[in-house]
Amino acid sequence: MYNYTPEDLLQYLYNEKDHATMKAIEEALQKDWTLREKLGVLKASQQRLNTIVEAPRTEAVLNILKYAAASRKVAS
Repeated sequence: MYNYTPEDLLQYLYNEKDHATMKAIEEALQKDWTLREKLGVLKASQQRLNTIVEAPRTEAVLNILKYAAASRKVAS
C-alpha cells in the first residue's frame, strides 16, 4: 500500500493528479479511515480559506489618509 502525503491529498482535492493516481487515491480512501480523516481535515481547511475576509489593518489605512492629507496641503 502506498503512503499518500498531505501534498498528494491536496493535489487530489484540487484535481491536480493524473487519472490513474486519482483512482488509486479513491481506492485507498475507501479502505483507509485515517486517510479519509486527513482528507476531511484538508477539505475543512479549504472551506475555511474560501470564507476568509481580508481587510487592511487600521494603522495602514490611517497612514494612507495621513499621507493623502499631507500631500493635499503641499499641493495647495
